Amino acid sequence: MNRTICFLDNVKKLSEGLPFDRLKKRTAESLLDYLAVTGAGAKFQEDKLAGYYAFAEPESGGFTAVGTGKKLALKEAVFLNGLNGHALDFDDGTNAGIIHLGSPIFSLLLPLAQKYDISVEDMLRAAVIGYEVSFTMALSIQPGHKALGYHATGTCGVLGATVAASYMLGFTDEERYRAFAAACVSASGMLMVLDDGSELKPYNVAKSALLALTSLQLGKAGFKGHPDPLFHSRGYLKMMTGREDIELKPLMFNNTYAVEKTYTKPYASCRYTHPSIEAAVNIRNKYGVTAETVDSVKIKTYSLAVSGHDHTDIPTTYSAKMSIPYSVAVGIIFGKAGMQEFSDELIQNSDVLALTKKVAVAADDELSAAFPKEQTAIVTLKTTDGRTFTERVDFPKGEPENPLTETEFKDRYDGLFAYAGYDKAASDKIYDHVMNGGNSVRELLEML
Repeated sequence: MNRTICFLDNVKKLSEGLPFDRLKKRTAESLLDYLAVTGAGAKFQEDKLAGYYAFAEPESGGFTAVGTGKKLALKEAVFLNGLNGHALDFDDGTNAGIIHLGSPIFSLLLPLAQKYDISVEDMLRAAVIGYEVSFTMALSIQPGHKALGYHATGTCGVLGATVAASYMLGFTDEERYRAFAAACVSASGMLMVLDDGSELKPYNVAKSALLALTSLQLGKAGFKGHPDPLFHSRGYLKMMTGREDIELKPLMFNNTYAVEKTYTKPYASCRYTHPSIEAAVNIRNKYGVTAETVDSVKIKTYSLAVSGHDHTDIPTTYSAKMSIPYSVAVGIIFGKAGMQEFSDELIQNSDVLALTKKVAVAADDELSAAFPKEQTAIVTLKTTDGRTFTERVDFPKGEPENPLTETEFKDRYDGLFAYAGYDKAASDKIYDHVMNGGNSVRELLEML
């Protein structure tokens, strides 16, 4: 038996022994997080979406594109879900795999569950399996995969989304294998989308969800892929790492499911910025520091958080979300780093930009060696009157080691839906449907 078959057999065993009662609440929170972030993402980029509609003329249909108010053809709904799900860079993920997990998976599962009248619980069960596949792939090939310029959310997300949907739709083993082989062929994702003001990072999620749908369709139709698409000398793992000695990490790494390993972001920026933001906000709140009193800010953190995230020139909101100096600057000025702090207006604010220029970021060997077990930033702030304050954060808020409280999670959820234009009664109804056993995904999507 080849190793790809072994991997998929292990996934099947995991699915058959799933302790879903234990995982249900966390997985439901993951879905709620996705819905809120995607709805807000659609609002955030509504001007660009209007341009997309005008040119692309997306085909209407019976499938909900979350947050858009539109019913579209299946492929359009899947694609726009992905595009909006990652628009704010506010979706869940893990530092260990350097990957966003939920956005590609739920972008695909929701329209398919709508099509085939799947229950919320059955969709969530499938999502747990998809999270596990995406995370295991990413963990096995990182950080070398990122160093080569790949975005694991695209390259690994398509595999997880495909497998998740294959379980939700009851594919046979052979159909699942064919779909997985097609997903291996289609996997792609470029990290250059982070650079020089690019706004295409969400596109990696959108196309991974869409390619997963296409992979399912090919697998169901009977198109055969390579017998060993993961481990062949020209297969997925070799292409994604340049190496032939990659061994996959075990499923349920460290005896927890991937959905239990995810963070929920309190700040509307790249996760690499979060420990620095939190440390800076702590200094601000403890010592009453204001922007006018800051002489310099020096940050030490792990090396993967530096490259592509240490820039002080901020041409777009996407660039701001990737920048540790900008994120720290707004944290010091406003005491928070939510969606409003990454607006078009603020990225042109002279006070914010002046403080951004005072922030320097450097990699630290010790902190780099501790990543991803710890996600540390050490912020040292010097004031104009000669005082120096230092703060260290090892696990920023939202990590499994430092989770949001239920109140914090609900407040964040409410805020995102309010930004998206929903009143609290509507967002509460969605919340209750997911958390308290509402049966139908179709009913859920009618609320959106």
